[in-house]
Amino acid sequence: MPKTDLFISADVESDGPIPGPGHYSMLSFGLAVAGTFDGTSFEPAGTGAPTFYAELAPISARFEPAALAVSGLDRDRLAREGRSPAGAMAAAARWVRQVAGDRRPVMVAYPATFDWMWLAWYFGAYASNPFGHSGCLDVKTLYQAKAGVLWARAVKRHMPPELHSDRPHTHNALDDALEQADLFANIWTWPGPPEQAGS
Repeated sequence: MPKTDLFISADVESDGPIPGPGHYSMLSFGLAVAGTFDGTSFEPAGTGAPTFYAELAPISARFEPAALAVSGLDRDRLAREGRSPAGAMAAAARWVRQVAGDRRPVMVAYPATFDWMWLAWYFGAYASNPFGHSGCLDVKTLYQAKAGVLWARAVKRHMPPELHSDRPHTHNALDDALEQADLFANIWTWPGPPEQAGS
């Protein structure tokens, strides 16, 4: 029998577009339980859901100033005080397995293509990936399918206000993972546009 899905919202802050030695570094990431689905009903996690946050030491000397400016993180401080990637990823993997228990952990992100790339690479390089090789769900795709809109309009500024979180988007990875968890839960439980909901 399939397991219940446990959705975990993930957000990554990096100093460039792609991960790896000789490329760029993941400087922080946040994880927040977003909800569960048992094949019949979805249950949002709500306030007080378990979270995980880590700031990491860079693995490369390269960085893009524009990417670094988004998060406002200090690379020099992280080089001194950031967690080792191996330690941070091992701790994150343990946390995911602990909160999941006998449920299947599924990472959700907006867009998943960016955050999954970073987390999958770091888990693969420094620990085992608790989400497996393909355990992610793209929130943008979920919205497009439910809203019936073109990909170019599957963006937050075109989404109905009731889908947005009340939390601010701060570019702190944990803050944004929590905001994204709200967005994901709101989209999942949304009946769709009025013309679809009423049909």
